[in-house]
Formats: sequence, structure tokens, C-alpha cells
Amino acid sequence: MKLYYSAGACSLAAHIALEEAGLKYEAISAPTKTKLLPDGSDYRQVNPLGYVPYLVLDDGQALRECAIVCQYVADQAPAKKLIPACGSMARYQLQMWMHFIATELHKGFSPLFNPAMPDEAKKISVDRLLDRLKFVDGELAGKTYLMGTDFTVADGYLFTVTNWAKPMAIDLSPYPNLLAWRERVAARPAVQAAMKAEGLI
Repeated sequence: MKLYYSAGACSLAAHIALEEAGLKYEAISAPTKTKLLPDGSDYRQVNPLGYVPYLVLDDGQALRECAIVCQYVADQAPAKKLIPACGSMARYQLQMWMHFIATELHKGFSPLFNPAMPDEAKKISVDRLLDRLKFVDGELAGKTYLMGTDFTVADGYLFTVTNWAKPMAIDLSPYPNLLAWRERVAARPAVQAAMKAEGLI
């Protein structure tokens, strides 16, 4: 498999999933700003949309969208318990988290990266994000990970998105459960490996 990623972008979640799963893969840098691959070619020749993550399978098929790529990867290593079994209530609960992270948090941060966004609009986005982060903090009370005792791809995705709080000057100190959870996730060897590979630590 080949994972096209941009350092620190949402593709870090897929990178973490691959490391946690222990699967063989090649990570290829595809910076979202330049869209140039290491060989100098245009990434959009590989993925016309030009964003990450983009996972190309050994048979040539490809998957995009972070939540989908992460779930596919997790399903390739069932013994790792990165995702509950298909058809189980736990599976739907994990998908609920993946969609929440994608639509309420990931998309919530997006306007903050746009320098042309008016300050008033950014404030609205930040206020909404803080409300959602407060909810997540409450859900993490008494839990090791989002789904309980097992680390799942939802944790990798949430960790990736909440990494953006610091550069966007969003204070996470009011959310002690979230901060403690972030420390647990950051300490995982697979997370460390993915972050080192992307030059983040």
C-alpha cells in the first residue's frame, strides 16, 4: 500500500492507523500547499482532488477521506482491535465518533487555517469548536480511550485534529479529560513513529 500524506494534516490519522495495524506500506509526502511529490511531479496526477490522505492499494484501487481510510486499515488487522466487528453496536458507535470528528471538529478547524477568513467568522468557528471539545471532554470522563479500554482509529483521528488547537491558539486547559487522554495517545509507540516519520517530533 501507498499512503499519500501531508505532515501534520488529517492524514496523520491514517499514518497512525497503519503503524498501529503493523501493515506494510510506503508513506509518500504530498504537501497540501505545494502539491508536489518528492520526484517533483504534480500530486493531482495521482489524486485529482489534491488532498490527503489517499491510500493506494496493492491492486491499484484507491481510497480517500480520512474516516474511510482509517476504517479500511483497521479492518485489515482485526487482531489489533482498532475497530469493532462489522454489524456490532460498537462498530456503529465508532462510526458515530468518526463522523462527529470529521464533521464537527475537522471541518470546524478548517476555516481557522484560511487567512482570508474574517475575525468575526473565526470567532464563531472557535466558539463552536469549544462547545464540541467540552462535549468530548465529558465523554472521556472515566475512560482510557474514546471507546473504553481499547485504542481505536477514532482515537487516532481525534488526536490528529486536536493537534491543531495549539497552532490555532485554542486553549485546551479547560478540558482535563481531553488533555490526559492526549498524553496517553501521544505516548503510544505507533503514534510516536507516525509523528517522527512526518517530522512532527
